[in-house]
Amino acid sequence: MAEIRIHRDHELGLKRAREIAWAWAEQVEAKFDMACTVIEGKTSDTVEFTRSGVKGELIVAAKHFELSAKLGLLLGAFKSSIEGEIQKELDALLSAEAAKPAKAASKAAGKKKPA
Repeated sequence: MAEIRIHRDHELGLKRAREIAWAWAEQVEAKFDMACTVIEGKTSDTVEFTRSGVKGELIVAAKHFELSAKLGLLLGAFKSSIEGEIQKELDALLSAEAAKPAKAASKAAGKKKPA
């Protein structure tokens, strides 16, 4: 069995990290026909995902994401492309979330009236 491990640090806090993880779960459910289950905890959540040939989990914490997945024999041959796609999806969600405060600040600055 091939194994994928991805770690991403962030400074979003648990609430915003949950939002990203749930968005990611929705994307993989739609795009890859995964079945996802979210288990909420006090200090972290776990998003379990599975489909034929794949089983894994995404740990969602206030300061990091930790994804681990096991690929079956057939999908194991595509490990690098699958890993790359997962990284791309997760990084895109993190980038979009990181850009939100900057957008909000620029909108607020645009609403200020000149003195």
